[in-house]
Amino acid sequence: MSDQTNHPYAEIAVGARASARHAMTATEIEGLALVAGEVDPFHVEGVGDADGPTAPGAAAIALIANLLLRRMPGPGTAIVDTAMHYDGSIRVGDVLTATVTVRAKQAKGRRIAFACRCVNQRGEVLVDGVTHVVAPASKVAYSNVATPSMILRRNDGFAKLIKRCADLAPVRCAVVHPCDRDSLMGALEAAKRGLIVPVLVGPEAKIRSVARAAKASLAGIEIVSTEHSHAAAQKAVELARSGLVEALMKGSLHTDELMAEVVPSATGLRTARRVSHVYVMDVPTYPRLLFVTDAAVNIFPTLDDKADIAQNAIDLARVLGIELPKVAVLSAVETVSPKIESTLHAAALCKMAERGQITGGVIDGPLGFDNAISEHAAKAKRIGGAVAGHADILLVPDLEAGNMMAKQLQYLAGADAAGIVLGTRVPIVLTSRADTVRTRLASTAVMVLVANAKRVAPKR
Repeated sequence: MSDQTNHPYAEIAVGARASARHAMTATEIEGLALVAGEVDPFHVEGVGDADGPTAPGAAAIALIANLLLRRMPGPGTAIVDTAMHYDGSIRVGDVLTATVTVRAKQAKGRRIAFACRCVNQRGEVLVDGVTHVVAPASKVAYSNVATPSMILRRNDGFAKLIKRCADLAPVRCAVVHPCDRDSLMGALEAAKRGLIVPVLVGPEAKIRSVARAAKASLAGIEIVSTEHSHAAAQKAVELARSGLVEALMKGSLHTDELMAEVVPSATGLRTARRVSHVYVMDVPTYPRLLFVTDAAVNIFPTLDDKADIAQNAIDLARVLGIELPKVAVLSAVETVSPKIESTLHAAALCKMAERGQITGGVIDGPLGFDNAISEHAAKAKRIGGAVAGHADILLVPDLEAGNMMAKQLQYLAGADAAGIVLGTRVPIVLTSRADTVRTRLASTAVMVLVANAKRVAPKR
């Protein structure tokens, strides 16, 4: 990262130029093809091959636009008109060189005409033409931040979840101890989008201080003031028990502190079902949402615990639109072995589902992670059935395995993870300080869909 300055209109002379080079990656080629609607396999398969597919010159235009908006004139520039001629194609590994040259200036409106050209490493012209911009009037210092690596999502499941909430009434939600910027702004953004009616529970002075620092308005937002985070967790649970809120959302307190108030039988939010956590994961390379359970609450679950964990996850998946969820009970091997307890649990869970003790889904196991999510791996090991290679839910042996798996998917595969606690009177959103706005909204959307399902469920 290096400090840069833009080039105001007065500093730019006719004949001035800027250029940039960029080598095209397979991900960029595939992304451009999909954006352009070129979904034929010719355009998006085998992109690593030297003689693989081609893509149109959108990348060349992007490179030219980046030059104008980031280099010359730079920040403060507005592109107002273009006239371009396109030719040729772009392949993986091609090195593009884009050049912009000042052709003419017009003082009125600070208009500048740039001759623009982009060629590949063979000198073939891909784009040639003129772009008119409005140049900035004053100098601005900025950091020349490198373009972040792109993650190509084949299935934006989170966007679909958020969209499903559009016609639902917002959920009255207690936000527990929202005393840092991320937790407060996440709740306010969810409220702005009509997902929740927030009730902020925590030290009022601290909450208002955070809001002022973030320049956020708390007008019309209910605040239930408490002395500290422990009292906030206690009060939020009381609100849920009394029916004054339909959900809880974790703020800037530790998960254990919140759950300590949730789990007591007499004063908490427990039901007849075991409390468990589910990660709803949007993995860029997986064609559907992937549920991982339990990675946050049950450390070493028993067989009875796992039956409830499976049922909680199945019920959630059905609420989120999966008619018959496929549950893979994971272990290190695919055969039942008395030496590995998780394989015995897997076999028992399958029999329990067969006898109607677990309902609403299809369960198979023991399965390894590879043959649970990869049809190719399942076929290679000659594992049949409806679940192998097509799992919706991964039921892990214990919390350590689940937590490591979820974090590996997040940090190595670019997955986003929405977290929710089930088996309680109301759904509980568990957020992390590392969560993006998209992830926080997705977690809230999952909670809204669960809360809405409870609204319409027949009373027993």
